[in-house]
Amino acid sequence: MSSPPWAGASSDDLYFVLLTGANSGVGVGIGQRIIDEFLNSRPLSSHLILIPTTRSKTKSRDTVLALRSHLHQAAHTSKQLEARSGGTYDPQTTIARVHVLSVQVDLCDLRSIRAAADQLVNGKVTDPTGVIDDVRIPRIDAALFNAGLGGWEGLDWLEFARQFVACGLTQSTTYPSFKKALPAAVLDSQKLLGGENPKSGSPPALAEVFCANVFGHYVLAHELLPALSRANTSEAPGRVVWTSSIDAGYDHLDFDDFQASRYMAPYESSKRISDLICLTADLPSVQKVSASYFTSSATADKPVKPRFYLSHPGIVCTPMFPLNWFLYFWYWVVMHLSRLLGSPWHTVDVYPGACATSWLALADQSTLDAIDAQHIKWGSAVTRTGHAAPKKTEVEGWGWEGRIEDSEALKRDDSDGFLHKTKGRKWDATTLTKEKKAQFEVDGGRCWVELERLRVAWEAFLGWK
Repeated sequence: MSSPPWAGASSDDLYFVLLTGANSGVGVGIGQRIIDEFLNSRPLSSHLILIPTTRSKTKSRDTVLALRSHLHQAAHTSKQLEARSGGTYDPQTTIARVHVLSVQVDLCDLRSIRAAADQLVNGKVTDPTGVIDDVRIPRIDAALFNAGLGGWEGLDWLEFARQFVACGLTQSTTYPSFKKALPAAVLDSQKLLGGENPKSGSPPALAEVFCANVFGHYVLAHELLPALSRANTSEAPGRVVWTSSIDAGYDHLDFDDFQASRYMAPYESSKRISDLICLTADLPSVQKVSASYFTSSATADKPVKPRFYLSHPGIVCTPMFPLNWFLYFWYWVVMHLSRLLGSPWHTVDVYPGACATSWLALADQSTLDAIDAQHIKWGSAVTRTGHAAPKKTEVEGWGWEGRIEDSEALKRDDSDGFLHKTKGRKWDATTLTKEKKAQFEVDGGRCWVELERLRVAWEAFLGWK
């Protein structure tokens, strides 16, 4: 078996990125942007090993080929890369610094999740195109959880008209109340077990959107702890970047319908859970519950656990929302119009929508630590002309940074223009209070309790422990 193409490079010059849901939507933009920003920011001796996941070998092959095509184009056309070379520029040298492999995982199939994690931790990662031999990876530096389902069936036009009149165009297209959710689908046991029939007993039920957006990733991160954890604090901790939504408020989650399997909108509910578990994971009161999740017999010699970060892509036009070609065209037009009217959140296209996730994946750890980035929800924001940058996003019950800020404090925000905290703020947002923040922390703990209950129950049913 030949050596990997990055053999000879130092460990510090290798960066391993796992990306779920890379074959469509925002995942495509994240993959492209990770490649571009890595090449433009990291030393010329560094290597990126990008591992997109899909649900089939065919999709993995297509995704790998598409990302390599983007790499070739960037290497041959980027003036910035040419300027960085400091002399004679060879595109092939740039291309040789990026390596794209893949694994297959279905986030609604728990056996598939464990198999993929075992492949990443203990086995070898494959190249579905056959260019690179199967290779073991020593760690994962950043796991980017982007895959998911929408669970919508269309628009409520009467509600759209009402909200448009009451709130205006940009607010209506940023925080829509007119999306109609499909009837909730609860996965049967055969699906969750990869087509097998349960041998005995009845495992806890899992709703499809909840499993795809939250629980599948939750189990995956736990199974990847050996690759995400570190032996000592001199090593940069592994990062897990969860993709949320700008529209995930207090009213989107009901603990009596935690998986949104009865009456809650499943997509928004799942994203509210993501917000809660990410922003509260290391709070003292919540650690009493979350500590068990970050503990594994396989990481006894790796006490430095991964850190959770939170991002969202802004408002992106993707096929996730079911519209015919005519409505999709006007959807695209209206999104651009909202941006021109001053909305910072209408990224519209997948590449600018990938900005926040890519930044969290590649930023220096010292930079993230200095701004306490793990306690902030980072959104992809844009100027009217489409320049993208990560922007702090207000979270109901948490504020922008988990701090109580009155109107005067918000006016003193030193961020300029479209990055100012109040730019694009929801019309009915209210000042954070001690009581609301305390409730957010309580809700975060409740989410961790329920997710841990489900994880432990399913692991027991599957005989994993």
